Amino acid sequence: MNDEEHLMTLNRTGGRFDLNKIAAAFPETADTMLLDTYLTDKPEASIRVFRIYRDVPPHYHTQCDEVLHVLSGTGTFWIGDPKKEAPFAPGHLLVFPRRAVHAVPRILSHPVIFLAIDTPRRAPDDVVFVDPADGTPSGFIAGI
Repeated sequence: MNDEEHLMTLNRTGGRFDLNKIAAAFPETADTMLLDTYLTDKPEASIRVFRIYRDVPPHYHTQCDEVLHVLSGTGTFWIGDPKKEAPFAPGHLLVFPRRAVHAVPRILSHPVIFLAIDTPRRAPDDVVFVDPADGTPSGFIAGI
């Protein structure tokens, strides 16, 4: 079994993941705002690593709570109130409750990569932009 096949097996059963290796596999550019890869994917919860490529406008998720651990990069985010914009950096933990409007209005240093724990699982199309002109689920995120 090669490394990729082994990782796919671990995706279903759990295991050990090299987050640095996973983060390094993201391309330098993307057609969507984010790219992600699922580490675990069960109806009750999913764990993903994702990279943000450009500022993310106000949006929310209807199906899950989202917990983000900053692995690399810096920027700003807000939850609920744009006036409460605050910085994030590696080692920070951001918690976005279901239906809480949130945004990443400024990326200050690249690459911005998060470890995400979603409960229950966040479906790829579970994103609602406050201003529909800001995007669609298909333009928001794609898998690698």
